[in-house]
Amino acid sequence: MELSPDQTIFWQYSFITINLTLVTTWGIMLLLVVLSWLVTRKLKSDIQISRWQCFLEMIVTGINAQIEEVGLSKPERYIGFIGTLFLFIFASNFCIIFPGYRPPTGSLSTTTALAISVFLAVPFYGISKSGVWGYMKSFLQPTWIMLPFNLIGEISRTLALAVRLFGNIMSGGMIVAILLSISPFIFPVIMNLLGLLTGTVQAYIFSILATVYIAAAVRNSREKTKSNVITTQ
Repeated sequence: MELSPDQTIFWQYSFITINLTLVTTWGIMLLLVVLSWLVTRKLKSDIQISRWQCFLEMIVTGINAQIEEVGLSKPERYIGFIGTLFLFIFASNFCIIFPGYRPPTGSLSTTTALAISVFLAVPFYGISKSGVWGYMKSFLQPTWIMLPFNLIGEISRTLALAVRLFGNIMSGGMIVAILLSISPFIFPVIMNLLGLLTGTVQAYIFSILATVYIAAAVRNSREKTKSNVITTQ
């Protein structure tokens, strides 16, 4: 039994490898790009809009609302990154309804890449809010002794993001494979339906955690900047 789509290799030369994870990842990205183009090419600002535009606006409004509830006052600044994370993970997991499909999120390399994206986005948004020094000072709170622990916390939560998503998706695929060998008609259908629910929940959790980390970086930087202003006054 193959535990990861990384093990399905289509072509390999030296250190260059094209495996199932790479193929499905690029396939999902292409699908999202095409769907985005189809949905957005005829956007209107009239009272009467198409069903696709209405559906798109519901998704954007919902993501904006979630971002704002976490604590980011201007969600339009973050929806490009967080919304893309959610849609990619959701689409990757949703496509398990197709026979023979294996989600790229069942590969630790994919979930690690997503987690690293979050790891880089946190300081990016923190620095853009209050500058390099203002963001770096947040690692010295409440005292400079906490610096190594805060750095370890940044790395460990990135690892947790990757392993959590990978473990949930991989375990679901293994259960379906086992049930398929026992009863090839009934249980796999039920498990695929549960897999759709689990995949949606995991996409939501991953994107919400990313939002929480970004909000914490922005809030800590903002509070540090305010305290400096008060001190100078």
